[in-house]
Amino acid sequence: MVPETESLQTVRDFIRWGASRFNEAGLFFGHGTDNALDEAVQLVLHALHLPPDLPPAYLESRLTPVERQEVASLLRRRMEERVPAAYLTNKAWFAGLEFYVNDQVLVPRSPFAELIENGLQPWVEPEGVGRILDLCSGSGCIGIAVAMHLPQTRVDLVEISETALAVARRNIADYGLEERVRAINSDLFEGLGGERYDVILSNPPYVGAEELEGLPAEYRREPALGLAGGEDGLDLVRRILRDASRHLEPGGVIIVEVGNSKQTLAAAYPEVPFLWLEFERGGEGVFLLTAEQLAEYRPAL
Repeated sequence: MVPETESLQTVRDFIRWGASRFNEAGLFFGHGTDNALDEAVQLVLHALHLPPDLPPAYLESRLTPVERQEVASLLRRRMEERVPAAYLTNKAWFAGLEFYVNDQVLVPRSPFAELIENGLQPWVEPEGVGRILDLCSGSGCIGIAVAMHLPQTRVDLVEISETALAVARRNIADYGLEERVRAINSDLFEGLGGERYDVILSNPPYVGAEELEGLPAEYRREPALGLAGGEDGLDLVRRILRDASRHLEPGGVIIVEVGNSKQTLAAAYPEVPFLWLEFERGGEGVFLLTAEQLAEYRPAL
């Protein structure tokens, strides 16, 4: 134990020290927490194998020498390597569910979580949904969360990265959804043949080249394949818009997150009636189009 942490004894001591050092180091938060204190709590409790809802009385518990070393080591990794906390713990939460993650997938943080928790309402009637496609699925959190919240649905997860699909398959197994959720290796729609869906959900790579260069170090720890959307961020979005109508049932909808590329997309297709969704918990750049709208405006796409 180095002198800096020799005097730290309790759970509370290490949480306070971690939060102070995180602020001092100027860490970026946005992968599950939004401030230094919450991140320190998450990492300290993880290192001690304690639940996130630890009763306050336990904060005064004294750590053993081995525990002190393990906690300090984890906190230092967060500071020195700028690794998102979710990669250090291999845990992330999305739509009220816990998911396994590693550095082969993006850390879940999409506003889709709010939409899924609401059963896709008011934009979709849950009882009328049978098949859902999670396109560019990464860890599978979006599609798996839908399957958990809408138990009548069957979900396909589509992802080009085999290492990301390995993470998704683990999450499918963790929730016992093998009978209702499939993980498919495909470059967007190319491997789907004639499959059609009632709802397509997609959080594709949409970060433009200039924005990508300016991202904080923590974001650069994530796989570039999950972020980079080409020069203007719309390379994959254009392909999705062009081909999605072939894979939607009549009356179906597609909902896509494009984040900060919202204005670029709207300017590129001014005649397309994108419906931009609003979220009570924040988040923007998510649009909805119907199957009929996609078919009508396909020549412009």
